[in-house]
Amino acid sequence: MRTATLGGTDVRVTELSFGAAGIGNLYRPMTDEAAFAAVDAAWDAGIRTFDTAPHYGLGLSERRLGTALRDRPRDAYTVSTKVGRLLEPNPRGGRGDDLGHGFAVPDTHRRVWDFSADGVLRSLEASLDRLGLDRVDIALLHDPEDHAEQALTEAYPALERLREEGVVRAIGIGTNQCALPARFLRETDIDVVLLAGRYTLLEQEGLAEVLPEAAARGRSVIIGGVFNSGLLTDPKPGATYDYAPAPRPVLDRALRLKSVTERHGVPLRAAALQFPFGHPAVASVLTGARSVEEVRDTVDRSRHPVPAAVWDELHAQGLLGLHTPLPAVVPSNGKHACA
Repeated sequence: MRTATLGGTDVRVTELSFGAAGIGNLYRPMTDEAAFAAVDAAWDAGIRTFDTAPHYGLGLSERRLGTALRDRPRDAYTVSTKVGRLLEPNPRGGRGDDLGHGFAVPDTHRRVWDFSADGVLRSLEASLDRLGLDRVDIALLHDPEDHAEQALTEAYPALERLREEGVVRAIGIGTNQCALPARFLRETDIDVVLLAGRYTLLEQEGLAEVLPEAAARGRSVIIGGVFNSGLLTDPKPGATYDYAPAPRPVLDRALRLKSVTERHGVPLRAAALQFPFGHPAVASVLTGARSVEEVRDTVDRSRHPVPAAVWDELHAQGLLGLHTPLPAVVPSNGKHACA
């Protein structure tokens, strides 16, 4: 599997990254064995980049990911986690669940926003303990939009010091909005932006500022949410977009995209996975998976040939802007032209 280097660092990421929110019991529970099998399938497919966060399942994702990777050579993979939410014991003692935040786990802990320098250090220390690792490769500020000034003036300098000390190798921001990561790219020395849902086949808001800023400054972008919360996996009434039922105009656009790709014999998921690689700032596409089958399907779709005629028709129908950068055509051997 192809790899890329993040920004000016020596941190390498595979073109597909494993998003570990799912193995934190996102929306519904899964067994430890199923979680470990999904990580093993990703490894067998050549994926060596794994993304997690304390937020995912109140630490369950980090614990499961650490266990699944424990016997792998540490220098053979890249792990990213996030800071900004501390986990504190819940005084109620876990008598409820965490489904209000999307995770089917007991609410034994509660999240406390903290983008202070001390909060960054405490968060990383706790993450390392849950992961069972002596280091993480990438540390990301997680959804700091409502805490922008503290994230810029306190959390970011703390991450910068940790990078200088070699505690982490790359730093950045992970979010599903565009304004703040563009500001971070202009005002700080971050290495990477994890941008979820804002540069996809369905919408390209990230093309206005984030991606051009990253490219101009030699930084990297990891694209998450390429299926827009599931809408681009199977667009139909009731499908989700941004974690809620898709509005009719958005659903209609997704159905038009599907009509074009399938007319050329291309599954919509394949085009959605491959689209972001057209931009030179994109280093990796991150997708979540809860099973061996989902991992294998993602890898297969990422290698499915997408003829240039697909992109041409999307342009012609106004579903992609005329100046939207397009990926290299994946030929019938399943390898990108630049591989």
